[in-house]
Amino acid sequence: MRYLHARLDVPAAMRHPLQSFVADSEAMNRAELHAWNQSFETVQFALLYIDGDIDAYRDRIETVEPIRWFELAPLDETGFYSYVCQEYTESERGLTRAFIDLQLVVVPPIVYGTDGWVDVTVVGSGDSLSDLVDALEARSDIGVDVREIGRLDRRLGSVTGCLTSRQAEAIETATEMGYYAVPRQASLDAVASELEVANSTASELLRRAESRLMPRLVGVSGSSRSTE
Repeated sequence: MRYLHARLDVPAAMRHPLQSFVADSEAMNRAELHAWNQSFETVQFALLYIDGDIDAYRDRIETVEPIRWFELAPLDETGFYSYVCQEYTESERGLTRAFIDLQLVVVPPIVYGTDGWVDVTVVGSGDSLSDLVDALEARSDIGVDVREIGRLDRRLGSVTGCLTSRQAEAIETATEMGYYAVPRQASLDAVASELEVANSTASELLRRAESRLMPRLVGVSGSSRSTE
């Protein structure tokens, strides 16, 4: 069994209204689709984690026509859950059918970024994953960046799910810049500059993130409960 992790650049015309809102609004940072049903009934249900302004999100979701009802559950200053019931759109039906035909499973979360991109992980046979990439690359309206392909092994679970959005951003930035490379390719000063924070703040974000990640990697309970 193989997995494919890819970033898709979805054009505005194909985005869900709320995905466009996340991409275009300064009040939003990111959205993660954590769970959903894949039936062909009239409606579907979905659970999302949102990092952004809950009031701005509420104002927007109330105007989205496919949404029948929703519930919002605040977590902290910027994070909240959104539980929605919505009618299927034609594009969603087509996408669901494509994955079913290729016998593929989407592994949550699906992450929606502020530039319109979508991070998705898909599991299936190697041939089916290749067919999916070929089909996507054949389209002129969707950009495809294959980030990783490999043998599926998720025994450790969702390791980064324990991080706050600021900690996740700091770890991702530091990793991409080579802060954790051997030999190290980026200094703490460089990471702090990229994050646009003081060195002490960058150091604290990374330290707290590491204190949460390490216990999960070795399967023991951590003690840090910070929401910084």
